[in-house]
Amino acid sequence: MVHAACPHDCPDACGVLITVKDGRATKIQGDPGHPVTRGFLCAKVAKYLDRVYSPDRVLYPMRRVTAKGPAEQRSFAPGQPGAAVPTQAQVWQRISWDEALDEIAARFRGITAEFGSEAILPYSYGGTLVALNGGSMDRRFFGRLGASQLERAICSAAGEAGLISVLGVKLGTEPEQFVHSRYIIAWASNIHGNNVHLWPFIQEARRKGAKLIVIDPYRTRTAACADWHLPINPGTDAALALAMMHVIISETLHDADYVSKYTQGFDELREKVKAYPPERVAQWTGISTEDIRKLAREYATVRPSVIRLNYGVQRSEGGGMATRAIAMLPCITGSWKEVGGGLQMSTSGAFGLNQEALRRPDLKAEGLQHPPRSVNMVELGKALNTLSDPPVKALFVYNSNPAAVCPNHNEVVRGLRRSDLFTVVHEQFFTDTTDYADIVLPATTFFEHKDLQTAYGHYYLQVSEQAIEPLGECRSNVDVFRALARRMGFKDACFSETDDEMIDNALDSSNPWLQGITRERLERENQVRLNFSGQGSVASGQSEPFLPFAYGNFRTSSGKAELYSEAIGAQGLDPVVEFTPPSESRHGGRKETFPLELLARKADNFLNSTFSNLPSVQEMEATNLLEMHSADARTRGISDGETVRVYNHRGEIFLRARVDGAVQPGVVSARLNWAKLGPGFRNINVLTSEKLTDLGNSATFYSVLVEVESAKSHP
Repeated sequence: MVHAACPHDCPDACGVLITVKDGRATKIQGDPGHPVTRGFLCAKVAKYLDRVYSPDRVLYPMRRVTAKGPAEQRSFAPGQPGAAVPTQAQVWQRISWDEALDEIAARFRGITAEFGSEAILPYSYGGTLVALNGGSMDRRFFGRLGASQLERAICSAAGEAGLISVLGVKLGTEPEQFVHSRYIIAWASNIHGNNVHLWPFIQEARRKGAKLIVIDPYRTRTAACADWHLPINPGTDAALALAMMHVIISETLHDADYVSKYTQGFDELREKVKAYPPERVAQWTGISTEDIRKLAREYATVRPSVIRLNYGVQRSEGGGMATRAIAMLPCITGSWKEVGGGLQMSTSGAFGLNQEALRRPDLKAEGLQHPPRSVNMVELGKALNTLSDPPVKALFVYNSNPAAVCPNHNEVVRGLRRSDLFTVVHEQFFTDTTDYADIVLPATTFFEHKDLQTAYGHYYLQVSEQAIEPLGECRSNVDVFRALARRMGFKDACFSETDDEMIDNALDSSNPWLQGITRERLERENQVRLNFSGQGSVASGQSEPFLPFAYGNFRTSSGKAELYSEAIGAQGLDPVVEFTPPSESRHGGRKETFPLELLARKADNFLNSTFSNLPSVQEMEATNLLEMHSADARTRGISDGETVRVYNHRGEIFLRARVDGAVQPGVVSARLNWAKLGPGFRNINVLTSEKLTDLGNSATFYSVLVEVESAKSHP
């Protein structure tokens, strides 16, 4: 039995045990020895053998032999074998690794010679969140090549910027402490759906009398289980947090001692929240004045109180400010002092691996006289279609599926279809993005390579061991970029480091919380809690919980929680916090033409676009639906189960209406899926925009206006 760790984009980073017989993995199960994930897996990872041994895996390097685009959209000449839908064998020609690497290296050299190295763009994100295959040898390679740098901001950067602006670091309440909470707010956090290992701790707290409140515009699985669900209008979370602080401060429910000792800017905040009384905020949020007051009073007085804040809150235009406002709440109530208090959004700031050793930002291209330009991954469509001096001539995609997950899908696809764009995709399956690739390289799963696993939902570090040999000719990201470095003639010693050496170097950090944690110890113990200098874990039976801000210790420039931030002000934003309605919302523009706010949700049983193609996982997820409130359906003459056209000025998609009360009037919801598994080879990102958030330059997936009509009325 081999110990591994789930590397997918989830806060839980589960400990996993893989049974191997005669070189084949025969069983996957949760590791009961992991103090947080405690021996069970989510439904999708429980079916991971279906992924590893899927007959649809990419197992060999492939070169395209047909035009770019989904095979189903191309037809062959009459009489040609293979009917209208070409097979993979008709689309792809199997080649050797030597041929693939030689062709990539030759194209990169040619593009660099003609246009400069910045004409090459890497594209990766959260397909795997481990230290080595998530970001190490690839960063070295593209840095040494002098390629354009990718601003990896599509998912969490706005929330991280908002959190750091108050706390100075991404730390939060450890999940084991939730059992001691008495008032738990799940704010934009579908715990039951995508943070499932926190759920048992919450259930234990509820058995002891705790109350669970869910703030979410959608009736999620968690909302359905809650004691109180507050359906908030999309993009108005900052206003709600400001109204809560209005009540807390005006009724003197804040912790004056904690505020005095450990915060900066309280006087400015007190003045600011006067402009956000519940009566005014109710009009934006859709939550009644009475409920806002009740929520604020209960949060401030039922102790300990904790907020589980997730990234959905920051996917609107004001997402950074929204996160900033919510992060202030435990600072003014002083709940950071209490076991079971505080807030959790991300714990990733605790791990402090030696990223310079992993990524080698010192590596530079020979002859490049300036730092390479940076391209925001949210704006891929714009980059591929309009960027110049130089234009993007080569795209290397790994750990991502941009043809599915990027906003403004039609523009992304238009760019990917360019015949003069050389695209390489390193993948496990033939995804939406491989449909536009010139070369596809076969990628390993986490069963097939070794890595170092951190987490953003707990404080345990793990080594994920290799359980089986790579299937076919699959290679890890690390192996691919090692090989490409050799093909490009890069002689730097770092390109020859082994996986174990890279893990050792990553752990060789100045972070005191890594003291005493070595690769050998991780290999022996499977998972090791960070060394919090004598501050033990409630779950492990040690005497002291980890309370990162009980006595201040904020990692801001002032050392205090910054309720007033000069750095935020320097960006042209309110240095305290403010709420501005998203321009694309019912309180902003275009509402006359497109009156409905769209929640472009992630599916409950996929991870972004990962797992979307597996039949055993598809069975658990309802796809190609538009969920509507009965009032909106009735005024448009739409019946449950009817095909509808959902559209705005960017695009359209045809979905099946589900009139089920999951959303409030004025809001509709649809879920992300692979585009080629959707109607017309599209997904909901035909409707989303490349507009960036106020902080962090993230995507605004939840600031989208649409109109809906019956497909019968559309010719």
